[in-house]
Amino acid sequence: MNKTIAITGASTGIGLATALLFAHKGWSVFAGTRNLERERQLHNVEGLEWLEMEVTDPASLQKAFGQINDRTAGKLDALFCNAGFGFLRTLGQASMDEIRNVFETNVFGVIHTIKEALPMLREAGKSHIMATSSVGGLVGQPFNEIYCSSKFALEGLLESLATYYKPLFNIDITLVEPGAIATNFNDTVFKQLGSTGGILNDEYKALIDRYVEQFSKRNAVPQTAESVAEVVFSLVSLEEKPLRIRTSEAADKFTAYKTEKDPTGLNGMLNVRKLHLGL
Repeated sequence: MNKTIAITGASTGIGLATALLFAHKGWSVFAGTRNLERERQLHNVEGLEWLEMEVTDPASLQKAFGQINDRTAGKLDALFCNAGFGFLRTLGQASMDEIRNVFETNVFGVIHTIKEALPMLREAGKSHIMATSSVGGLVGQPFNEIYCSSKFALEGLLESLATYYKPLFNIDITLVEPGAIATNFNDTVFKQLGSTGGILNDEYKALIDRYVEQFSKRNAVPQTAESVAEVVFSLVSLEEKPLRIRTSEAADKFTAYKTEKDPTGLNGMLNVRKLHLGL
């Protein structure tokens, strides 16, 4: 039987590139989307099955993973929690509804997904949970405090799971940390900004204008989604899987002050495991 992977947020960008790559490599891929018919028409690929998944809706995930359970005899080799979105607004500008929406997808969506997939991941005997984090999950950035805090939360969630999922269930954990990506992710961020009034003419405007200008200069040649997918695929064949991996040299440089002593995150996590569990 082919190895199996479930991927959330697979309709565009990193999720789509990863789903197509794993299917091409012979895996059975269960790809989550909110537009089922469109994806079935656009990406009718052998080994790739599209399922409706809304990560903010536990009932949707329960149904999707029930279908995966039926098709895999209850075993899942890998889970890639990729669904998420960026958000460019200051704390002073953002409404509480907007802030909750970011956390509903970027944090609670991952929690819902892992809870639904966990029985199948355990049943596989050896499996792997990966999640799309960001350099913004390690380094706070101006005007991205809502997005960064959601990714910091994701980092804390998976780092904590890693301290015991491996010895207890033989499940590895990896946080995938890209920098700027040449996908519609950034376009979506600026579209969202435009739909809620654009860059507001307030006390933040001068600095936000400067931030947008510097961001565009620094990321004139962003990493492609396909190259991130290659990084994700390389992870599943590693004997010792990192807790964290940046997906480009630029991402490594950006996070160097946080990661240079423990670039994979394994040393710190294993030290915590030893302190708390004696393992």
